[in-house]
Amino acid sequence: MGTHNYNLTEQFEFTGKAKTLSIIAIVVGIAAIGFGFSQEALHERTFANLLLMAYYFACVCMSGAFFLAVQFVAQAGWSASILRVPQAMAKTLPIAVVILIAVVGLGLYTHNLYHHWNAPGLTVEGDPNYDKLIDGKSAFLNVPFFMARQVIFLGVYSIFAVLLAKLSNNEDLEGGLNSYRKSFKYSCIFLVIYGFTTPIFAFDTVMSLEAHWFSTMFGWYNFAAMWVSSLATIAIIIILLRKAGYMSWVNNSHLHNLGQFIFGFSIFWTYVWFAQFMLIYYANMPEETVYFYKRWENYEFWWYLNLVLNFLSPVLLLMDRDNKRQENILLTVSIIVLCGHWVDYYQMIMPGTVEEHHGFGVIEIGTAVGFVGLFTFTVLSALSKKPLIAKNHPFLQESLNHHL
Repeated sequence: MGTHNYNLTEQFEFTGKAKTLSIIAIVVGIAAIGFGFSQEALHERTFANLLLMAYYFACVCMSGAFFLAVQFVAQAGWSASILRVPQAMAKTLPIAVVILIAVVGLGLYTHNLYHHWNAPGLTVEGDPNYDKLIDGKSAFLNVPFFMARQVIFLGVYSIFAVLLAKLSNNEDLEGGLNSYRKSFKYSCIFLVIYGFTTPIFAFDTVMSLEAHWFSTMFGWYNFAAMWVSSLATIAIIIILLRKAGYMSWVNNSHLHNLGQFIFGFSIFWTYVWFAQFMLIYYANMPEETVYFYKRWENYEFWWYLNLVLNFLSPVLLLMDRDNKRQENILLTVSIIVLCGHWVDYYQMIMPGTVEEHHGFGVIEIGTAVGFVGLFTFTVLSALSKKPLIAKNHPFLQESLNHHL
């Protein structure tokens, strides 16, 4: 093992241009949302964009906690020196959770979201709006049970996310293996809960927007999207920190690992996406094919763009070993992947809310910019609170000397 002279007390300072731009972005987002709500005809479209970005924000932070848990359970050494970044994302999860629950709750209350199963009379026999299929699902799709699931699932994710970050901080203060052992134990519990509940969370939050349609693969399709988005976010933050002079211990081998993950899980996302599409296309059952028919009729550009950004771009750009190890290429691919999964969520959510009355303008761009600003402000604020390295992690030396 080689020697190193890294500053293990190095702390990120969240000041200057980054902080100013994030605040400006938040203001832009608030203005765009205000513009949407100022016009009655745009209320539904504004709610759809709020759901898209609140869901995206929460999923990326949830997957930050998932990244931590996977590293602890795998007893991975390579990642020990970069864990502060996903920890900052995990610490931000409670904020994302409050926003998502507020958007979902208000969307239900105003009937701007989930009106396929939450409109008056759908479950009342004899009512002109009666829908037998929705009535059959009403034991699961009803407002109290729906909101209870949201609060419980997201609340549990938040508790484990904050707990894993807190144990790492305790490890800095106390040393020893006590905090690491607890992290391993709680990560095992979290992964079991997360694995069983994230598909239900995706069914509730996104799939129930089109309550007549269902796919048992939809939960894993969403899991793949949120996981690869989180990996891309971690890569972007680390690369930008390196460019700003921080985290000098991160080398090309760490980037290579992140690049491998992004490359591999982009293929996994495509596999799940294609498996869902192929089975529905081949079976040719009207109650299933309606999902893709809607998207081909009114969202054809977005449908193909989704594949280009989330499959072709990462596969072609990261196939070469050297490309995974180059900051600028990995940064570019990570940004493409994040934009790609915005498109992915856009064509998941819009047909079930605004249907053919979608658009791409001030509301979409402004809401996205606002949430990017909020994510940047909250995550970098959390990151600045502690040193950028977990100095007492038992595998730290392995990570500092990591070489592929």
